[in-house]
Amino acid sequence: MASMNRYVAHAPMPSGHRVERRPVPERMSLTAFRGHIDAEYARSLTTLIESEIIPRMMVAHAPASHGGILPSGDSPIGADEIEAFAPLVMQVEADELLDIVEQMLARGVAVAAVLVDLLAPTARLLGEYWEQDRVDFVDVTMGLWRLQEVVHEISTRLPEMRQSSNGAHRALFSPMPGDQHSLGTVMIDEIFRHEGWQTERLCEPQSADLLRHAKDDWFDIIGLTVSCDCHIGPVRLLIAALRKVSKNPRVCVMVGGRVFSADPDLVAQVGADGTAPDAKAAPQVAGDLVRERERTAAT
Repeated sequence: MASMNRYVAHAPMPSGHRVERRPVPERMSLTAFRGHIDAEYARSLTTLIESEIIPRMMVAHAPASHGGILPSGDSPIGADEIEAFAPLVMQVEADELLDIVEQMLARGVAVAAVLVDLLAPTARLLGEYWEQDRVDFVDVTMGLWRLQEVVHEISTRLPEMRQSSNGAHRALFSPMPGDQHSLGTVMIDEIFRHEGWQTERLCEPQSADLLRHAKDDWFDIIGLTVSCDCHIGPVRLLIAALRKVSKNPRVCVMVGGRVFSADPDLVAQVGADGTAPDAKAAPQVAGDLVRERERTAAT
């Protein structure tokens, strides 16, 4: 997947927000690529899906105060709908999946609920199917690409959100350089944007890309998702480098992923400012960190 580095811009988005869209590769090219897939990576697919797609740091249900996010009459997504939807992502194209999602939105299901209660559980199911030898790795990979396309399309078809009290705050979201998936970062970015934040995201960045963005643009929050504990040492070094070059000398750095949920002490060890104790608390934690930093600077 790292080799697929060409992006296509979406329709114009709110100021400060850049959406990058990856083209879905042809199945034949993925089949050829399959022989080069690291076996250890394949065995840990479910772990990567859970830590990337549902990062505890950021994913949260948006409050009803932001009109358009949680429409009146919000309907839950049942387990039967998830079980019916999961096989489809390996069988039909993204536009057909989007039709199903739009039917849910039309009946009053929240955008946040679609992300957290449909797309993320679907990704977990794909990992389970692969572990049970019900599908092959190519099917799972294609399914994940289509899910990412659905996330992108949802964001482009929503009405503009009004600015919240966090409207002046800017955030940069990125997976840890070297991680293979970016869908979790896409979801993080969309949730925070709809909370009123101005956001940017990076997909499969090199460390130099991340440092350049931190140096060239002002961000109140930099959020990193980390998929495995093998990255802990590099995370500490990267955070130190981000603070050194950041255009905002008081930038707050948040980290997320299963490794930090399992051992919260690692947050301080890597030099981050915080993580969220659970999904619903994440945007509030980010806002509190920024406001506390601003109060400290004013005294």
